[in-house]
Amino acid sequence: MADGARRERSLAFYLIPAMIVAVGVIAWFTFRTSFQLEKLREQSVVEATLSLANEKADRLDKMIIEQDDAVASEIDVSDYRASVERWLRVAGRQTPTVRGVLVVNVTDGANEVVAFGSRVPGPEDERFRRLLVYDMLPTMELEAYPRAQLRHLHGSYEGQNFLLSYWQRDHNNNQFLVVAWQDVSRIVHSLMPKLYGEREDQSRVNVVDEDGLIVFGPPLSAGEFTIGRPFQTTLYKWRLNVTLSSAQELAENVERRRALEIALVGLSMLVIVAGILVILVAAGRERKLANLKSEFVANVSHELKTPLSLVRMFGELLQSGRVESDAKRRQYIQIIVNESERLGALIENVLDFARLEKGKTAYEFAEGDVGDVVARAVDVCRERADRGSLSIQLDIASHLPPTWIDERAIEIAVINLVDNAIKYASMGGQVWVAVAATDRRVEIRVTDHGPGIPPDERKRIFDRFVRGGEAKQQRVRGSGIGLAMVKNIAEAHGGAVWVESAEPQGSVFVFTVRSKAVRQPDPSVSQSESEAVA
Repeated sequence: MADGARRERSLAFYLIPAMIVAVGVIAWFTFRTSFQLEKLREQSVVEATLSLANEKADRLDKMIIEQDDAVASEIDVSDYRASVERWLRVAGRQTPTVRGVLVVNVTDGANEVVAFGSRVPGPEDERFRRLLVYDMLPTMELEAYPRAQLRHLHGSYEGQNFLLSYWQRDHNNNQFLVVAWQDVSRIVHSLMPKLYGEREDQSRVNVVDEDGLIVFGPPLSAGEFTIGRPFQTTLYKWRLNVTLSSAQELAENVERRRALEIALVGLSMLVIVAGILVILVAAGRERKLANLKSEFVANVSHELKTPLSLVRMFGELLQSGRVESDAKRRQYIQIIVNESERLGALIENVLDFARLEKGKTAYEFAEGDVGDVVARAVDVCRERADRGSLSIQLDIASHLPPTWIDERAIEIAVINLVDNAIKYASMGGQVWVAVAATDRRVEIRVTDHGPGIPPDERKRIFDRFVRGGEAKQQRVRGSGIGLAMVKNIAEAHGGAVWVESAEPQGSVFVFTVRSKAVRQPDPSVSQSESEAVA
């Protein structure tokens, strides 16, 4: 038997950690596979979004460059004034976003505007001319690139955003700079809506400036599926942001799926760990209960052995005829009677507890007077208290409310409480029993001035087979079932039982019963219980 128990403990010792490790491995592989699949999905979405962003940005660059080419084909620096006039005649049709064209003589740093054609003449033209000559030209680095190469300047000057397309031409040993002044406002409000404003189910687009402020389009939620890409050639200070509508939905689905998978794996681990903990706790409780039952059997055996030994000893003395005095014979006979009653009470207690354990406890409820029942129970205990040189003080309040009670059960509960008080009241010399009415209840208080009960034991002592530490230290007789029965009887009568501290020391056991106005008996239950008792 011992070898089998050791094998079971060894199996549990190795099996439980193995289960936890297995769950951890499964969870790790599940997470890893889930993250890999998500990464592949995200990568494909990011690549598709980046490709779409490149295509949309290139479309705007291409349209602006096409208009630049149209300007370049019209402007001839050998006859720059006439060519600017020719451009003005076709500007609305061929170059709708170009506001003006300038020809600047940059020979030897002259920076002289020799021709200027504007589609919308006004004060802004002179302001732009000044900005071009004094602020923009110094930043163009004209010598760093081939003269015929088309280049662009994009930036903010005096709080306004400008985009210039420019290239250089040579004529008669003079260097000329042809500048196309792009209308940024027209690009934003006319060209961008045509390119990006069409309703697309697959994507959403906006354009932001270098400070992150939206220039065109709706706000987009920043995330892993939103791709930002600067304009490569023209509006290079701005950035085009693209997000796929399906990507946002996919991201939400991925997050939901990830959360669900994590929750399921976590829940599985919690269930397994909880199951293991429940098994361990249940096994510990079973072991503790088995130990308590073994202690209970030992205590009951000792309790039975003591009165039986006394009955046998004094019976043999009487049988031997060696007792000469009638007073001694009467004394021995009284001891035999007392110990027999004690033995009978103990056996009855154990039988009642056995019925309680099996759920067959029968209560015969009837209208009764709790005060009378308590008085009878105290009278039963007085003789034993007198033998221990103790006194029991009984205080029963007048006009107690009627109650539905099982008188025998209440008497057993009070006897158990008073018996406990007598066991521990040797230091106090007196036990007080008081009965009074409270809010819709009748309260029985049993007070002693013994060693008292520590706060951490006040709930456990009402559990079956549990005895307080003081009882074990002083080796006070007892079985550990009396207070468990008291608790069951109190709850069956709609009340409760608990213990408090007495002053200056000791314990106060409080037992309550509901009054008749609150709790009515069930006739069918009483009848069946009566039959069970019979």
